[in-house]
Amino acid sequence: MKKLLIASAMLVSTSALADAPGSQTCGWGNMLFAGQSGTPSHVLAATTNGSTGNNTFGMTFGTNGCSTDGTLTYGGKEMIDVSMIMDEFSEDVARGNGEALTAVAVSLGVSEAERAHFEATLHNNFDTLFPSENATTEHVVSSMFSLMKNDEILAKYTV
Repeated sequence: MKKLLIASAMLVSTSALADAPGSQTCGWGNMLFAGQSGTPSHVLAATTNGSTGNNTFGMTFGTNGCSTDGTLTYGGKEMIDVSMIMDEFSEDVARGNGEALTAVAVSLGVSEAERAHFEATLHNNFDTLFPSENATTEHVVSSMFSLMKNDEILAKYTV
């Protein structure tokens, strides 16, 4: 249960700065709230689009200001945040196992069969992840993803 709570706490719901599916102008919500800014307007526009399905229709048929010509991008933070468990996570990485390390692996979707490899990879690169006592969460997570992307087995979990 503790692992599940730790994993849940690490998954951060970010407001992704992405090209919206169908474009930034897609859907009735964008039409109704055009020219407005701020979180309430964006939430209402997204809710309108999501509850009516009109942006999906628009992407399919090229209506409602929608287009699928653009490339989707993501400009937000990584979806994993170890800041709340940084001490426990660093200790687990140093040891090569532990609940916090397992919770991160589970959050990333690392299969049970490949978790030992994940743990060993992070353990063997402890100095890269934690170059000093003052290593930031951003550095740790960024370094972890870099290590994983360069690993033949773990690369599939970074896509």
